[in-house]
Amino acid sequence: MDDWQIGRFIYLAILAGALLFWFLIENRDSLGTKVKQMAAWALIFLGVIAAIGLWGDIRQTVQPRQAVFEDQGRIELPLMPDGHYYAVLEINGAPVRFVVDTGASGVVLTQSDAERVGLKTEDLAFYSEAMTANGLVRTAPVRLADVALGPFTDSDVRAFVNEGEMDTSLLGMTYLQRFDRIEISNGRFVLER
Repeated sequence: MDDWQIGRFIYLAILAGALLFWFLIENRDSLGTKVKQMAAWALIFLGVIAAIGLWGDIRQTVQPRQAVFEDQGRIELPLMPDGHYYAVLEINGAPVRFVVDTGASGVVLTQSDAERVGLKTEDLAFYSEAMTANGLVRTAPVRLADVALGPFTDSDVRAFVNEGEMDTSLLGMTYLQRFDRIEISNGRFVLER
């Protein structure tokens, strides 16, 4: 801590001490009741702080997830609060979260997702290019040995690894066209085979 922070800390400590002294003198007759009320408010305050801190985890558990109806050959992806549809596919046995992008022509992996599914990005040749909303990016063509979305499994799927920064891998039309039917209805992205 520097001198300025030490001075602020001393000031706050003196202020807190003065308030505590005033509280004790002012409420000496009903001190037990006041301490109980203060404890209740402190617990409420801590509960609110805990709820704010855990909100991301709580939201993940109550958000709808992709539903697999294997007997009907159907997968439903719910519309998420950010306005996108997401799908979790198993690629070479590793789960990868994709944003469904009907505007993307192919399957595009982030570099971290590519590493997770067993592709060594340092060995890839980023010689192809793709036009994105953010401009031109370099990509490396790859083949994915096993790709599974629920009960649907495909082999030797063509994809690209993006050399640039991406938050989430993209599930584009070359994969989506493998399904017999694609429908967006009532906040659901439905895929059927």
